[in-house]
Amino acid sequence: MEQLFEDTCMQCSKVITQAYSTSFSLGIKSLDKKLHLPIYAIYGFVRCADEIVDTFHGHDKRKLLAEFRNQTYEAIDQKLSLNPVLHAFQCVVNKYGIDKKYIEAFLRSMEMDLDDRVYDRDLYDEYIYGSAEVVGLMCLKVFCEGDQEMFDRLEKPARSLGAAFQKVNFLRDMKSDFKERGRVYFPKVEYRKFSNACKAEIEQDILKDFEDAYAGIMALPRSARMGVYLAYVYYRKLFRKIQGLPAKHILKERVRVPDNTKLALLLSSYVKYRFNAI
Repeated sequence: MEQLFEDTCMQCSKVITQAYSTSFSLGIKSLDKKLHLPIYAIYGFVRCADEIVDTFHGHDKRKLLAEFRNQTYEAIDQKLSLNPVLHAFQCVVNKYGIDKKYIEAFLRSMEMDLDDRVYDRDLYDEYIYGSAEVVGLMCLKVFCEGDQEMFDRLEKPARSLGAAFQKVNFLRDMKSDFKERGRVYFPKVEYRKFSNACKAEIEQDILKDFEDAYAGIMALPRSARMGVYLAYVYYRKLFRKIQGLPAKHILKERVRVPDNTKLALLLSSYVKYRFNAI
């Protein structure tokens, strides 16, 4: 019966992932089947923490996040939680040896979202590390399946990929982040003075992250490569759309990749994978 509880908890995280992110779900489905549930578990944990700081208005978010942090560590230490998402997450943390420093960095970034702040470069880098890079490192722990030498070798490109994804999200979501949450993450960027020159500078930084990440994707185990590559090409497509638009458009409308384009990217990536081109 204990296995039934664990399986059910994993399925809860899968439902959360599929409800919140079609693109991320596509990426997971492109991984080897043995990796699906562990990655769903990581996403379910991340999604719940993100909901606390972004969605639960009218509640004491600071208290909720503190309770969530305590429950997370208690679940990991006891190897059990009656919260299905936390139980699934602790299973993955304990099985794959995910370092608590990654979890703490992530929760620290979530905590940063509770306060109105102007981001300088140091805070920006800290936020991106905690909100995105360590999530990639948690996933990398799963992909490497205990191979520490591989993890150490791929750590830097994994961080670059997480940073690229997050920075693209920041550009895509500039309007909603500012209008709904009062946030601008980019250092020294004033929302109402956001210019094409400022946008171009940010894009150069993102482009370098993508370039640094690519070699790491190609060095991933074959069981993980297709899914991560699909996420990479999806975000590159989204990034190219953003690059082609003026700054004023970013402040007016959220840029999207249509579902039919996502499907085309999936098919083209699969063909390349089957012919060992990736």
